[in-house]
Amino acid sequence: MTRFALTLEFDGTPFFGLQRQKDGPSVQQSVENAAHAVTGERVTLHSAGRTDAGVHALAMRSHLDIAKDMTPFRLMEALNAHLRPDPVAVTDCRIVPDDWHARFSCTGRAYLYRIANRRAPLTLERDRAWLVPQPLDHEAMHRAAQALVGQHDFTTFRSAHCQSDSPVKSLDRISVRRAKSEYGGEHVIVETGARSFLHHQVRSMVGCLALVGMGRWNEARIGEVLEARDRQQLGLNAPPHGLYFVHAHYPEEEETPS
Repeated sequence: MTRFALTLEFDGTPFFGLQRQKDGPSVQQSVENAAHAVTGERVTLHSAGRTDAGVHALAMRSHLDIAKDMTPFRLMEALNAHLRPDPVAVTDCRIVPDDWHARFSCTGRAYLYRIANRRAPLTLERDRAWLVPQPLDHEAMHRAAQALVGQHDFTTFRSAHCQSDSPVKSLDRISVRRAKSEYGGEHVIVETGARSFLHHQVRSMVGCLALVGMGRWNEARIGEVLEARDRQQLGLNAPPHGLYFVHAHYPEEEETPS
């Protein structure tokens, strides 16, 4: 049995999430079905994180255990052939030790949230970014976001359906910047990293920061709702389609596979 580490890129629009679901298609199901078509084996895909319906990934790390004798390149090519037409691609494949685990060996995860800050409707970026037509003060958003850095009880920013044992998490970094969009207009980009996140934590933080950017909340309000530890204080939960899983860190790797 050989353990293969995969890097997955996917468009989350048609899926009910990464993890296998009873009621609809998932990224896990697509990859496991492709692996079965390639090897004849029933395998289980393990991943560094979970994503909600509509959330995308640029480099989700996962692994499969396969008995069939295959090189990483051959497996990657075969999986990609059988994944079509689902919007999932294996961009890297390598053999890892048997004790390496995509989820449990991961010591850091990074997400990016893309806000399209323009008045015109989205066409090429529809379902790829959150359209906010009001002007956003990204500098105020960045300043307000720093209240979230460090170890806190993130109950306010936690989904009622979160399965984590504790609402206490350590947020390593969060930044907000403005960038020109190649499709017209501008993006406000929120980037964040931590060892792990609560369910809906990033989307909830982004939604509240957007209220600051719109001028509906003052900057100090972010710290106040954090300290409240009350989901009822949440101002806004950003939609899933602007969220991207971008990086999973493993201590033994100098860089993330591309």
